[in-house]
Amino acid sequence: MGKRVLIAGFKHETNTFSIMPTDLAAYRARDYHVGDEIAKAYSGTNTEIAAFLDGCKKHGWEPILTIAADATPSGKVTREAYETIAGQIVDAAAGAGKLDAILLNLHGAMVCEHTFDGEGTLLERLRAKLGRSILIAATLDLHANVTAAMAKHADILVSYRTYPHIDMYDIAAETVEIVAQTLAGKIKPKTYLAQGPLITGVDEGRTTAPGPMLEILAKAEELKKEPGVLAISINAGFPWADLPEVGPTAVVVGDGGDDPRFAKMAEELSAYIWETRHRTTVQHRSAAEAVARAKAKGRPGAPVVLADFADNPGGGGYCDTTGLLRGMIEAGLENAAMSALYDPESAAACHVAGLGATLTLRIGGKVDSSYGAPIDTQATVTHLSDGKFRIEGPIFRGLAVDMGPTATVKVGGVEVVLSSRRFQNYDRNFFRVGGIEPSERAVLAVKSMQHFRAAYAPLASEILVVDEGGGITSHDLKKLAFKHVRRPVWPLDTN
Repeated sequence: MGKRVLIAGFKHETNTFSIMPTDLAAYRARDYHVGDEIAKAYSGTNTEIAAFLDGCKKHGWEPILTIAADATPSGKVTREAYETIAGQIVDAAAGAGKLDAILLNLHGAMVCEHTFDGEGTLLERLRAKLGRSILIAATLDLHANVTAAMAKHADILVSYRTYPHIDMYDIAAETVEIVAQTLAGKIKPKTYLAQGPLITGVDEGRTTAPGPMLEILAKAEELKKEPGVLAISINAGFPWADLPEVGPTAVVVGDGGDDPRFAKMAEELSAYIWETRHRTTVQHRSAAEAVARAKAKGRPGAPVVLADFADNPGGGGYCDTTGLLRGMIEAGLENAAMSALYDPESAAACHVAGLGATLTLRIGGKVDSSYGAPIDTQATVTHLSDGKFRIEGPIFRGLAVDMGPTATVKVGGVEVVLSSRRFQNYDRNFFRVGGIEPSERAVLAVKSMQHFRAAYAPLASEILVVDEGGGITSHDLKKLAFKHVRRPVWPLDTN
């Protein structure tokens, strides 16, 4: 009889400093698939769920499809959303009859209204229902805040190794093979965790330039040659989360039950994260400095790309702060474009006015104007769309995106794609859905920290990262009001 494997996904990267709650509507606005919908949505994509499905075919396992849900990073997950989605997973596992394993696609940085540790709580509930006899494996984001509860209740935890995250499928496929060996009785995995006194490190996980993350990954590869080592994950953590166990971790999955060798490996890697905490490969610039350089250097075919680090919706940013856009307009940039700025009100007004209309708009700054007031301006509508497309680039390749009613407006020499839903720009189609071909612009502005590099670095003549504290994903963590984090901790208290 073939093995029966339950598959589920429940992801969120929670910025606890956001005032935008993550409710069921937020999940349904991005990814929310149940039962057979899962295979239709994810098959053939560069995602973990796709690898889980392919792994079941490869090994002859029967997949039990439950739910796959993901919401754009924002504030705490509401109790209703959590209990609805987690409840479906736990109930499905409890009612599935004989199960051999559970494959979970998690993020690792979910915070809820009623628990600091969304993933750990889910894993704990599964163990309470199923006991220790069922194998539980989970994939995690490189920016997971891995907790003691997660390591205790999951037999296998494996995280991405690239940032931008282009290895999601590969990591899940690797996880599947560890599960296959376990189900065949060849190995007995156990997870080991180590964490130091810091809430950010290893250059925030960047793997696009020589630096501490690539160095520690090389060390991990050497350690993987040791007998019994099944997987090693270096998690940069997600620092915009006020919780006790926030921060970078090292996770080792070893074979054979309790073995102090694996715990020692995790501690050695964690120590290296601490030793390299000051090193970074990115220089942050003010909007004025970045815009001036872009104006001088940008040209069609080789645009300068401006990344609005402090308002990255991929880290919970509101995606509507106006500092960078205002600077672009006031500097008189020509042949410049930004995508996307979250402003459903303005997008709707443009759809009413129609293509070619000129109207008065208050662009952006609506979620929390303390991070930049709306821009009051005359704008001309240059493109209208339903905001739907499929990703072509390395991250999430093949996955469908629905930005909601979308409008492109031109203010001076700057075109702005206005969306009805918040998305980080990690694919050139975020511009094309707004009628803009990125290669034809002299300057491109994106709301992103790092993921944009996968799609835009091959095109850009230069990349400038903008951060002047104009958003809730600013790198200046001391400006945030941490209350629950363990103390003392770097960089809040120590050097």
